[in-house]
Amino acid sequence: MRTARITALAAGVVMMAGLTACGGKDGGDKAGGDNAAGGGSPVQAAVAALRTASEKTGSENSAKVEGTNKLGQATQTIKGEMDWSNGIRMNAEITQQGSALGGGKPMKAVYTPQAMFMNLNLGGKPWMKYDYDALAKQSAAGALIKDQMQNNNPTRAMELVIASGKAKKVGTEDVRGVQATRYTATIDVAELSRMQASKNFSEKDMKSLEDMLKQTGTKNETIDLWIGQDNLLVKKREQAKNNQGGLDSTVFYSDYGTKVTAQEPPASQVLDASKLGAGAGAGGGAGGGGLAG
Repeated sequence: MRTARITALAAGVVMMAGLTACGGKDGGDKAGGDNAAGGGSPVQAAVAALRTASEKTGSENSAKVEGTNKLGQATQTIKGEMDWSNGIRMNAEITQQGSALGGGKPMKAVYTPQAMFMNLNLGGKPWMKYDYDALAKQSAAGALIKDQMQNNNPTRAMELVIASGKAKKVGTEDVRGVQATRYTATIDVAELSRMQASKNFSEKDMKSLEDMLKQTGTKNETIDLWIGQDNLLVKKREQAKNNQGGLDSTVFYSDYGTKVTAQEPPASQVLDASKLGAGAGAGGGAGGGGLAG
């Protein structure tokens, strides 16, 4: 099966985690220094607030997450508990609408830093394993999925907005009963593609990713962040237009510090998609999911 079809479910979790795995503190520090020259500007004030929120959110290792990813004509909803203390671990229930993958019925999924496991109930062994190393060998989209599932967390979206130097405060809004301050930034895709991968992402894969983004007609992405009064991220929305229907992803975060026990299913109940040949596993998907392909 094409990598774009089998990475859709991983891409949704990448966006739950924060989409980006940008260059960490180096990028953020550089942006802060640039903005400091304008001392007291609205951008500087937004950066300062987002730095505080990033540090507070980063001090937490887990949270409950719930979100919707609209990818072209397909919609994916995910609800679960995520731990990002050492790569992404997550128990989730996923529903796909408008694609062959999932058929609109809730599906259980388990994510570890090495692989994702989908309860596809195809008969025989109920779980299908998609190994990130195997996906990475197939395409740049798969390589980015692997990179972000092993290096990502919810602070990355804040770090990207900080590093862009384009952050601005929009106002205060109610987010599911929580008073939160909204910040926004629109980032050119040429800049975003370079900022979203960690230092472990190869130059070859980066070039492939940039070519793929150009082919889809993606020009920029708008990121909106809602920060609660306790300086924790409570909502994130990402929007991008392209010639494949675009991306609109919204995620809610709550119950920081929740216990997550995401473990691989018993080997006796698992089929490994990488060992079954092309076309194995789920037969369709929503596409690679946002900027992941």
